[in-house]
Amino acid sequence: MNDLEPQAVLSWVERFITRIDDQVQELTELDRRSGDGDFGTNMVTALSRAKAKFSPAPADAGAPFSSLSTAFLEHSGGTSGPLFGMWFREFALAGEGSPAFSTALLADAARNGVATVRRLGSASVGDRTMVDAMAPAADALAEAVEDDVPAARALRLAAEAARAGADSTSSIIARRGRASYVGEAALGAPDPGAVAVALFFESAG
Repeated sequence: MNDLEPQAVLSWVERFITRIDDQVQELTELDRRSGDGDFGTNMVTALSRAKAKFSPAPADAGAPFSSLSTAFLEHSGGTSGPLFGMWFREFALAGEGSPAFSTALLADAARNGVATVRRLGSASVGDRTMVDAMAPAADALAEAVEDDVPAARALRLAAEAARAGADSTSSIIARRGRASYVGEAALGAPDPGAVAVALFFESAG
């Protein structure tokens, strides 16, 4: 089945935190190109708070994501922090009470997460936001369900789609978020929120 049990989910999230810590300077520089330069700091702040709340034996598959969601909603500034909090909340809800994440549960979480972020942030694919990475990843997971792909492999496909989506933002003039204020000045550098989404899926395995 290759489903993700709670301990595997925790390891995924811990790898994500490490990846963000390692690339905080790069994320900060990307945000300076398109925003106010606080994205990396806000991410590290929220993730460090989440890590402090992790249980070494998560109660269910959604528990690590619940810690992420709470940390972003309560301890992250900027416009993207609350959106990440609500996005992770959908993963927490999908895994709540479940002994493992199947491909179908991951697809549900990603689909609902994109819908929530699009509703709250009023952003669509092509606006140069985190949605440009979230939506392709969700589509890849939905296709994986149709093709009966195991969860671990499905996440690799989602990671490839998210990275391609993040890379595509380098050539997009933003229509939403802070980057919309700087116009062409942000061209050539990907959106930091989209990059963080790619790092999240890449950290799965």
